[in-house]
Amino acid sequence: MEDRDNYFVAKEMKANKPKVRLVGGEDDTQGRVEIYYNGQWGTVCDDYWDIEDADVVCRMLGFEGALRYSCCAGYGQGSGPIYLDNVECNGTETNLADCQHNGYEMHDCGHSEDVGVECIPTAGNQVRLVGGKDDTKGRVELYYYGQWGTVCDDLWDIEDANVVCRMLGYEGAIRSSCCAEYGQGSGASLLSYVHCRGTESNLADCRHSGYGIHNCNHYEDAGVECTPSGKLRLVDGEDNSKGRVEYYYGGQWGTVCDDYWDIEDANVVCRMLGFEGASNYSCCAEYGQGSGLILLDDVQCNGTESNLADCQHSGHGMNDCGHHEDVGVECIPKGN
Repeated sequence: MEDRDNYFVAKEMKANKPKVRLVGGEDDTQGRVEIYYNGQWGTVCDDYWDIEDADVVCRMLGFEGALRYSCCAGYGQGSGPIYLDNVECNGTETNLADCQHNGYEMHDCGHSEDVGVECIPTAGNQVRLVGGKDDTKGRVELYYYGQWGTVCDDLWDIEDANVVCRMLGYEGAIRSSCCAEYGQGSGASLLSYVHCRGTESNLADCRHSGYGIHNCNHYEDAGVECTPSGKLRLVDGEDNSKGRVEYYYGGQWGTVCDDYWDIEDANVVCRMLGFEGASNYSCCAEYGQGSGLILLDDVQCNGTESNLADCQHSGHGMNDCGHHEDVGVECIPKGN
């Protein structure tokens, strides 16, 4: 009983460390800073805001750091609470909540003072899929030197598609597509004559004609369809209806942290595995500690989702947990 009490105390403390997002920018590297606290999103006031504070925000989002910071609602005015004011980071913190500030909702600001950041793009180019029915498929777009552009379908094949899908965290590709199947993009055609072996970790590492060198039009934009991620298994239970929840993403199995974990989340897991639902859920590594990555944290399902990946969570691989917090479930056996 004492372990469970300690778990809920720790969980309450962790609730004071907010998640962060960028809103109103041209892409996901820039925007108004919003933090999630006490069940809703709010903004940060620009008093004392500087590049050190921006660095912390960008690293929370998985970027190397910040290119610049902005004041004065440079990315538009937010709504709802203003959560933080007089933020003063030294730049080494892992969460904005660890920086000096006035305290939550202690401020003398208006939304005309909402802060923003522009982060350093990851690894020189990022990739996204556009125009598909879900996030596993779409037109391939790369971010390169401040702009998004497309890839020409000359020589485009399944090996190239496999590299794109693995960059996005999927196991691989189901198929590649040509001829702007997912619609024509705009802006620059950034790559042409891409020829991957299929083992590369980044499309930039594949043979290609050089950035911006091509004889293509947007009716030749390349696309992919990736293998959906989010497979599940239960480990170390007495039978296949119970155990530690392990989640497959980006080519590897990992665990789920117990922050906010409840029966609705367990119901989604059990239905994914073919059961009617869950009879119980557990925290605190009841079925033993896993190994490898902790892939999901702060999972909050409403219970109707068909996949755990569709529930609200902090982002794949984004967590502040240890394996002593690995979750488990007990599913309702078939026929009961």
